Formats: sequence, C-alpha cells, structure tokens
Amino acid sequence: MARAIERIERDIAALKEAIRAIAVELKTAYASYLATLGLALRKQLILASYHLCTQGYPENFLHLSLNQRQQLQQAVRSLGQLAAEQLLTYIKGEEAVGDEADEADEELNSSLSPLSPDTSNPIELAKWQQNLEEVTQEILKKISHDANLLLQKSGVLPKKLPEPILAAAAAAASEASGEVMPGPPNLLNLVIEIENEQQSEDSGLTQIMAINLRLGEIEFADVTLSSERRQIRSILVQLNKLGREYQKKHREKAIAEAEAAWRASWFED
Repeated sequence: MARAIERIERDIAALKEAIRAIAVELKTAYASYLATLGLALRKQLILASYHLCTQGYPENFLHLSLNQRQQLQQAVRSLGQLAAEQLLTYIKGEEAVGDEADEADEELNSSLSPLSPDTSNPIELAKWQQNLEEVTQEILKKISHDANLLLQKSGVLPKKLPEPILAAAAAAASEASGEVMPGPPNLLNLVIEIENEQQSEDSGLTQIMAINLRLGEIEFADVTLSSERRQIRSILVQLNKLGREYQKKHREKAIAEAEAAWRASWFED
C-alpha cells in the first residue's frame, strides 16, 4: 500500500511540474494578449468616438470650437492610454498609473491587485484566469462609461441624458429601459423614454447613441488579437485536461491513504 501511495505521489509531482509549465505559458500568452488588446482598444475607442461625433450627433460636434474639439480628441486618446495601462496592471502586478486617473478610478484600481496563485494548482490557476477576464470586462465597462461622460460634458451627447442610462450603455443593453438597434461596432444604439418631471405629456421616445466597448467586437476587428485569443483557448484546453488528471490523482491518493489508515487501526476481537 505504501508503494502505491508513493507511486501516486510521484504522479502528482509530475502533474504539478506540467501545470507549472502551462502556467508560465498562460501568463506569457495573456501578457501578449493584453498588450495587443490595449492597442486595439485605443483604436476602437477613437473609431467609436469618431462615428458618434460625425454620424450620431454631427450637429452637436459642429457647435464645438476648434479648441474644444481638440481637447475632446485628446481626452479620448488619454482614456484609451489609461485603459491600455490598466489592462497590463494585473498581469504585471503593478499599480495603475496615469495622470488621467481620478477618484472614480480608485475603486477599479483596487480590483486590479494581482493574485499570486499556486501555479502548480490548476484550481487556483483557473480562478486567476477567470478573475483576469472579469477585470478586463470591468475595464471596458469603466472606459465606456467615462467616454460617455466625457462626450456628454463636452456637449456631444445630450445633456438631458440621465446618468443611469449612460451606466446602462456601458454595461449592457438589457439593463437600459430601451430597445437595442443595430449599429456600428462598440456603439450602443438605444430608443429610450425620457420623462419630463414637470409635464408628463412631454414624455416621449428618444433615440440615443453611446459608446459600449465590447471585447468580442474588438477581437473580431483585430486579426492579431483574435489569433492570440485562440492561443489562450488552446492553452486552457491543456490546463483543463491536466486539472482533471490532477483531481483524479488526489482522489486516488485519498482513497489509498484511507485504506491504509483503516488497516492500521483495525484489529480482530
């Protein structure tokens, strides 16, 4: 029985080494993916802002002075740069940087604290990967929301647009009190009902357009990014396979140790 347990322990040790190698491969793949995503996100944010200013609300954009337009464009570029930095924060284990960060970013930055998983434990590694994906989605949501606020403050988006609608636009269409309409990538096209507090008869349907960065659409528009996503999926398939074997071996070890403990404590009357 002791030999069986030793054999299982050797198998587990070999699996741990294989999982550590997968962990290094996964982190390297994510570092490359997030760097590429940062560049693609900046590009898509600018394209979405361009479409919103020229196709969604051209009259509002034309009302801005040359200086106001340039300030708006610079602010959009800065937002994209901040997002790119935040995407790498988690994988590098550094605090988010950027002069554009404000108090609203502190809550997001607190969620970017890197985990230090046991890279030989597939369960912890899977949790790390899942948390990284969630943080990525949160960054996209936050940048979308900040971009919409920026466009609203500049006068491009309607001033009467309620804050909850902007938040819903950055999160998901289903959260907004409206119907999603087809439109360009990374933009949310909504028809909502805005009520007038003084005169309820003034309530009516209003079509709005807002930025809503979507990971799937950003990946679709970038060949390199979609290729790196496929590589990550391939690595995760290997990790899942090793994870199942890892759990199976631990189960075998527990059974063998329990059987040995039973025999050690058993005595005949």
